[in-house]
Amino acid sequence: MSDVSGLQRHASTAVTRGAPTLVTERLTLRALRLDDAAAVADGAGDKRVARYLIAVPTPYPLALARRWLQGRIDWWAEDRGVTLAITRRTQTRQLLGTVSLRRHAHRAELGYWLAANAWNFGFATEACRALVEYGFRDLDLQRIYAQVIAGNTASQHVLDKLGMACEGTKRQHLRKGRKLHDVVLYGLLRDEWSSPTDDDA
Repeated sequence: MSDVSGLQRHASTAVTRGAPTLVTERLTLRALRLDDAAAVADGAGDKRVARYLIAVPTPYPLALARRWLQGRIDWWAEDRGVTLAITRRTQTRQLLGTVSLRRHAHRAELGYWLAANAWNFGFATEACRALVEYGFRDLDLQRIYAQVIAGNTASQHVLDKLGMACEGTKRQHLRKGRKLHDVVLYGLLRDEWSSPTDDDA
């Protein structure tokens, strides 16, 4: 992995310049591009996916998806975090979802979404594990946490597989549509993280 400590990079209106490319057994996590907008609108705007995403409407207008992408590209340039496209190693132009770390000093919030046709293959766990590894090793983070709408058992299983601890529930914390939702908080400290490399040592 390349050394990108501090996330000091230049903005681009088309692509996240200088962002890392992370390669796993089956996936390539690559920089976002504005031409990913249609895939973001279709994938994240799917009712099955959007129901557990905090700020994604259904349908998801293309213009709003482009605005979201530009915001995530700007994150990188402004030292606020990193969002990468989840793709198959053999099809890096086809976006399956995204995975992100939103940085706050020594800690960062992990988030992801995955298109419904890519569910049940273990891609979410594989992508999140790679970015968590990157966060601890390359960004020198001390804590990574995640928040999940209660009832999203699939995402809770992903966080369990990463070794994250359930730290409690924030009751009626989130309003989505007309309904208030509980939010479950998960966290992982740097000295608790065991990477595949560590396990093999």
